[in-house]
Amino acid sequence: MAAAVLLAALLAVAVVAWVLFPPSEPRRPPCIGSRVPCLGAAFRLARAPLEFIERARAEHGPIFTVFALGKRFTFVTEDEGAEVFFTSKDLNFEQAVQRVVANAVSVPAEAFYQNHGRLYSMMKGKMGPSNLHMFTGTLCKELHEHMAHLGTEGTGDLMELVRHIMYPAVVNTLFGKGACPTSHSELREFEEHFWKYDEDFEYASQMPECFLRNWSKSKKWLLKLFEKVVSDAERTNPSETTSKTLLQHLLDNLQGKHLAPNYGLLMLWASQANAVPIAFWTLVFILSSPSVYKKVMEDLTSVFGNTGKDEIEVSEEDLKNLPYIKWCTLEAIRLRSPGAITKKVIKPIRIQSFTIPAGDMLMLSPYWLHRNPKYFPDPEMFKPDRWKEANLEKNAFLDGFVAFGGGNHQCPGRWFAIMEIQLLVALFLYKYEFVLLDAVPKESPLHLVGTQQPLTPFRVQYKGWE
Repeated sequence: MAAAVLLAALLAVAVVAWVLFPPSEPRRPPCIGSRVPCLGAAFRLARAPLEFIERARAEHGPIFTVFALGKRFTFVTEDEGAEVFFTSKDLNFEQAVQRVVANAVSVPAEAFYQNHGRLYSMMKGKMGPSNLHMFTGTLCKELHEHMAHLGTEGTGDLMELVRHIMYPAVVNTLFGKGACPTSHSELREFEEHFWKYDEDFEYASQMPECFLRNWSKSKKWLLKLFEKVVSDAERTNPSETTSKTLLQHLLDNLQGKHLAPNYGLLMLWASQANAVPIAFWTLVFILSSPSVYKKVMEDLTSVFGNTGKDEIEVSEEDLKNLPYIKWCTLEAIRLRSPGAITKKVIKPIRIQSFTIPAGDMLMLSPYWLHRNPKYFPDPEMFKPDRWKEANLEKNAFLDGFVAFGGGNHQCPGRWFAIMEIQLLVALFLYKYEFVLLDAVPKESPLHLVGTQQPLTPFRVQYKGWE
């Protein structure tokens, strides 16, 4: 009896204590929204993401939440957040990107989950370091073919020059010869539609398509193009594995063949959206640094002899003998990485003193992590020699470098991307002498870019080496 009375008394005390001193809510990161609840900070974030993140970091610290379009995006911009991002089992990559894929290329959730693992493994294998030799020769020939259209000299916007060469060369390499339109007018139309598609991709990945009419028009045009590309790939699909294009390997592994044009468009975007601007920035950084430019040219002549030959065959072994251009490429990637990569929180996680609730999108910012002086001394400086310390022969990057993700979800095409940029830069600089006509401003890089694209043109003058 006494024990029952004591237990009742303890329960009563506990209830009173809970009423008078209720348990505090888990501390969440500071949240940034707007006076328009449904939109939140969407337009401010999309208009200038890096500047937005910089201001938010200065005001709220390294961890903060942005409410936009009815969703919560929690940004982590320091070491501890990165460790959780790559190691926590309470985060999910597929759930984070599924809606993006659905909006961007119209692949429904069921098909995405059914195909993602298989296609990721296929691409990781086919585009891994041991298979790069299967692309190098073809890509080299394609780059030469399209560089010939530049003539022996000229002046132009460097980004446009890079796009004019890389778009058709890479598309024909990955999708099959003739996949990219050949006539000047058709190629220009293709570039304009893909440029529009890529430019508004971030908006379209989160907003209903009906709000983006021009983007939707370009998306439909590209999907129509890929219906023909896929049809041609299926008709010519060889039985020998070594003769297949990457698109044909995709077709062999895809469940739901009617979605092949959609996955083709997704593969196109993944292969070009980051590689083209990084190739551009690699050239800008090289051309704006006389000592770096000189070192690159010394390496090129040591491997290929005097500059100016019409066509040189560049093998995978040749690229291994040009490590400095690879260092320049990786340093450009470090300085011009995408604004954020994402995973979905499926169970509450704790980072520093904050609890991130389930349902949030956890956003990791490579741009800011790559400016951590702990890993990258003089972080704002373009210093290719820092990559001398990376064990690239064993396919290992520098500590703190997260441009391609980490853990089980690194970009499957990362080694191909590095190779294609290294090859383009080598051929460009070997064939032409470049002069950068627009000096790179000395102020913060945030004033130079929105995400990765330059806000102002960078004009160059080029002339074949004599």
